[in-house]
Amino acid sequence: MSTRTIPMPHFGRRTLLQGALGGVAVSSLVACGDDKPTGESGGTVTVGSYQSDDIPKKAFAEMMKGFTKGKVEINTIQHETFKEGINNYIQGNPDDVFTWFAGYRARNFAEKGLVGDISDVWNDIKGMPESMKNVSSDANGKQVFVPSTYYPWGIFYRPSVWKEKGYEVPTTLDAWMTLNEKMQKDGITPIAFADKDGWEAMGTFDMLNLRVNGYDFHVNLMAGKEAWDGEKVKKVFTTWKQLLPFHQKDPLGRTWQEAAQSLLKKQSGMYVMGMFIDQQFQQTDAKGDLDFFSFPEFDSAIGAKVVEAPVDGFMMRAKPKNEIGAKDLLRYLATPAAVNITVKADPSVIAANEGAEQGGYTALQKKAVTMISEAENISQFLDRDTRPDFASTVVGPSLQEFVKNPSSIDSICSKIEQQKKSIFA
Repeated sequence: MSTRTIPMPHFGRRTLLQGALGGVAVSSLVACGDDKPTGESGGTVTVGSYQSDDIPKKAFAEMMKGFTKGKVEINTIQHETFKEGINNYIQGNPDDVFTWFAGYRARNFAEKGLVGDISDVWNDIKGMPESMKNVSSDANGKQVFVPSTYYPWGIFYRPSVWKEKGYEVPTTLDAWMTLNEKMQKDGITPIAFADKDGWEAMGTFDMLNLRVNGYDFHVNLMAGKEAWDGEKVKKVFTTWKQLLPFHQKDPLGRTWQEAAQSLLKKQSGMYVMGMFIDQQFQQTDAKGDLDFFSFPEFDSAIGAKVVEAPVDGFMMRAKPKNEIGAKDLLRYLATPAAVNITVKADPSVIAANEGAEQGGYTALQKKAVTMISEAENISQFLDRDTRPDFASTVVGPSLQEFVKNPSSIDSICSKIEQQKKSIFA
């Protein structure tokens, strides 16, 4: 196995939109089994990876070492750059296999014929629950994605700090507001916050919308079927506006890692983030001093049983240079043996395959499994649950505008709705 970190051109939102809406002419989804497979078992398979942070990058490399049917060449691309440039990457000369996410965007690539049909790979996969197969399928029922790991979003905190201060987990919005006020009086910023890269605040919006308006409305809003300038969405922003004074100031100049450091340093009391925040704690004296709770209930009629739990995994380009080797690799990546390596090296995620070993899970991983298993519904993430051009070019910048000027809710919602109509037309 060889690895190399390669630069990838950074595409701004304008270029990304052009790539999503224009790009190259593509045919329907390529059913790779219809043609003679290319390449060979034992040959080299190239893998494009967004696992650029130290811990997941190391875990990724260790997992790939377990592949015995060929050679793997890993092309590591900085995580945000990969996400921003995915449309240009996949329409250019992508690697045989590449890391991506389940959800709307994966299906969108399938609809455009940019990824391969790997239904034959799925015929050999054991231990994947039906829910994972569902999120891995396109609109025609063909499988185009192999899940590897997933993780919940929640409100993270340091138990040692909370025990010292006498804080208790809030279960309602009122209780959360009271806790925020107490933390401020104690000289602690209640909620760490970052939105430099434009995606971080999407997690907060998702959870607020799920608690204020419920799962069905959220899914329909992401699909362009609900109005962004309606009273329901405005209520989300109004609720958020009440919470903003308890957030870290100037979030647009802060990365998620920097916000995590404020929690690590006991400067902030909570952080709305995915469980990958644990990566920031692993190599410190605070390792193990991290817990989380689900977003509190805002409306008893809606409850708090919906969890945001993005699924990460792999896709295959439409016509890989080494199709046989790529499918061999995907079969391996779907196994408990492969994901066991990942979750052991990176305890900020949990295995998609039910056959994976859970005996070595940390308390955080075990809690994540329990919370997700008890959820009534699971959402992915805003930039995975809707069109990429809409998430990156409209919603992301609009949320940044909101956190800078929370008094402009009406105008922000109107602008989003106007752009939504043209994009989803």
